[in-house]
Amino acid sequence: MSSKMDWILFGAVIPLLGFGILTMNSFTGEGSFFEKQIIWAGISLGVFFLLSFVDFSFLRRTNIVMFAYIFVSVILIILFGMAHVIKGAQSWISFGLFSFQPSELAKLVLILVLAKYFSRRHVEIANIRHIFVSGFYAFFVFILVMLQPDFGSSIIIFLIWLGMVFVSGISKRHLLLVFLVGLVAFGGLWFFGFKDYQKARIKNFMNPLADIHKTGYNAYQSTIAVGSGQILGKGIGYGTQSKLKFLPEYQTDFIFAAFAEEWGLLGVITMFILFSIVIWRILINAYEGATNFEILFGLGLAVMFIAHFTINIGMNIGLLPVTGVTVPFLSYGGTHLLIEFTGLGILMGIRRHSRSIHKELIQKELVGV
Repeated sequence: MSSKMDWILFGAVIPLLGFGILTMNSFTGEGSFFEKQIIWAGISLGVFFLLSFVDFSFLRRTNIVMFAYIFVSVILIILFGMAHVIKGAQSWISFGLFSFQPSELAKLVLILVLAKYFSRRHVEIANIRHIFVSGFYAFFVFILVMLQPDFGSSIIIFLIWLGMVFVSGISKRHLLLVFLVGLVAFGGLWFFGFKDYQKARIKNFMNPLADIHKTGYNAYQSTIAVGSGQILGKGIGYGTQSKLKFLPEYQTDFIFAAFAEEWGLLGVITMFILFSIVIWRILINAYEGATNFEILFGLGLAVMFIAHFTINIGMNIGLLPVTGVTVPFLSYGGTHLLIEFTGLGILMGIRRHSRSIHKELIQKELVGV
């Protein structure tokens, strides 16, 4: 494969980033969203290009990925003692001028850990113990994030694990076990983990209009915003749901609804096409990876983006419960944007240096040593 930058991928990401920034700029009296996102976009793009020149072959070393996993786990534990409580969740570490959300970093680190784990064991992947060992890596982080409580990020972590189990080549007869484990885990969380407001959101999923003044308010206002955009939209800066503050969290969780109201169905279709191109190019780069690690990392990255996109769109149109999940590249926030471009930067670095991989290194991976 070519050692150059994937400009098709980059060309699809930039308009998505621009859609989010332009939509934020239209919010009345909320210019800080636009200005701060411009700064974070610049930083994230700089990190993306910088990482695209790095040779990430060192990530195939077990001690490196395990150090990253332990580091992010410690940070998540430290959150319970020093994190600022924002909207009832201890998810952010404040550094004065900016804040950082470690759960976003945990998602990327988990992809690296699972890619390393499954790449070394593809010869014996049929062994059922690999479901449980890989599940432990995901479950430990899942619990730490859930206890913050950050329901949205914990669901993404679970889906990353589930998606990577599917693509790892695991025995088909064990897939049923994965679903059973998921059902048992959900049952346990329902009775012992979920808070009342989280249960209310899930119940509201069954009947979104049952309580539009309380638990169903966010989803109801979001569906109004999406529908009112019609074919051509109301125009940039003319979205009444966000401008008049009817739409909650319009810069983060419900940026899609704000975008759909202003840009209409044609804008939404364009956004879907661009996002599909991003996923397509990630998969192309993944499947052209030199070793199983590169392939699995790219697939895990695609799973993360798809999970974020699907859940956010679903909750914006009333098909899924509100979980506080962002839209990749569109939603306001520096942490998720930085992690998204970091993931793509690592993918580009792998693409650039794939030809320099030594045959003996590939052989070691194939035999699982």
